[in-house]
Amino acid sequence: MAGVKALVALSFSGAIGLTFLMLGCALELYRVYWPLFVLIFYIICPIPHFIAKRISDDTDAASSACRELAYFFTTGIVVSAFGFPIILARVQVIMWGACGLVLAGNAVIFLTILGFFLVFGRGDDFSWEQW
Repeated sequence: MAGVKALVALSFSGAIGLTFLMLGCALELYRVYWPLFVLIFYIICPIPHFIAKRISDDTDAASSACRELAYFFTTGIVVSAFGFPIILARVQVIMWGACGLVLAGNAVIFLTILGFFLVFGRGDDFSWEQW
């Protein structure tokens, strides 16, 4: 039952993060939808982890070059997702208030993705690998 509570909490936090993102785009003061391109970063963020998990078979090793490369690519994706709205605000495509809302949404969404892998990535009976 603890897994179901975690799933509900993660879905709630994901909804809050997407609400911040939508507020940064759709409020009457801002009305610019360029920040929605960070959704692409949300989608491609876990892909290096999935590939590294599938390729590396040595689960008992402390570190793997494939996993380290996946962490590097994931870090680059996350940093790019935080940098994109800052660049948009710097060149005055969006306002700084919208940038703040998008950055808040980024933080919540990426913490939700991290929480998902921490809760469901253990490899036990209740893991994401069975879905």
